[in-house]
Amino acid sequence: MAKKGLEISKRSVRQNLIGWCFILPSLLAFALFMFLPILLGFWYSLTDYTGLSSDYSFIGLANYAKMFQDRYFKVSIKNNCIYAAWYSVLTMLVSLLLASLLNRLRRCRKFFRVAFFLPYISSMVSVAIIWKMIFNPQGGPLNTVLAQLGITNLPQWLASTTWALYAVIIVSVWKNAGYYMMIFLAGLQNVPDSLYEAAALDGAGGWQKYFRITLPLISPTIFLNMILVTISSFQVFDLISVMTDGGPGMSTNVLAFRIYQEGFRQMHMGYASSIAYFLFAIILAITLVQFAVQKYWVNYD
Repeated sequence: MAKKGLEISKRSVRQNLIGWCFILPSLLAFALFMFLPILLGFWYSLTDYTGLSSDYSFIGLANYAKMFQDRYFKVSIKNNCIYAAWYSVLTMLVSLLLASLLNRLRRCRKFFRVAFFLPYISSMVSVAIIWKMIFNPQGGPLNTVLAQLGITNLPQWLASTTWALYAVIIVSVWKNAGYYMMIFLAGLQNVPDSLYEAAALDGAGGWQKYFRITLPLISPTIFLNMILVTISSFQVFDLISVMTDGGPGMSTNVLAFRIYQEGFRQMHMGYASSIAYFLFAIILAITLVQFAVQKYWVNYD
């Protein structure tokens, strides 16, 4: 028995070693390209590192104190909050609406599913350039249509400090709604038809079925999309960079773009790192709050 137990133990150790050998390259890559930069970024946030010289000094929390005295940083927070609020709400509503319509569709479902998902897999730079042409206030297709409809005071879109951020939000929703639609569609297709049949026998109407059966049963899917959309709303960069470059003025300057400006244009790597960690803290706090309240409304049954 002892000999047999020793053989089993050796076999178990051998299997564990084989498993570790398979995942070791991934662990090393994660440590080298993810974990180490995270640690270095936090260290740089406590220094006056410029990125150009190895000669820098430890300054403690000075960069973090500087953030709340920086007018541009405050504007970036305000813009990001506006973007996050509108983008999150509109993306959730549009994606849920599209998923609900596709779930009821019996013909051409695959075609529309691909059509709505296609913008998400399209090149962000290409999308931004095309929409920049669409939003052109002088002869752009959008304002041309609006003028044909009789609207005289046409929006200046990307050239306006009032409309530029909302134009970016429109493009973001258009591009990403298809991805969240697919997640919602997967959740909707898991709702048993027998529940709808039982509700119909009890005299429930379409809206009653939707709000009393569908939404409660897909609440885990809604919660997942809420987290993904919230995180995405604080990471917008490429659309801003291509469409507006943070302008006009500071009207579309958000936190991720502010990090880029401070770190790679003004070469304030230490200060940029502190903003990056502040952004991380915001995303972490919102996610923790969402996890804290999800038990009151998410139905996992």
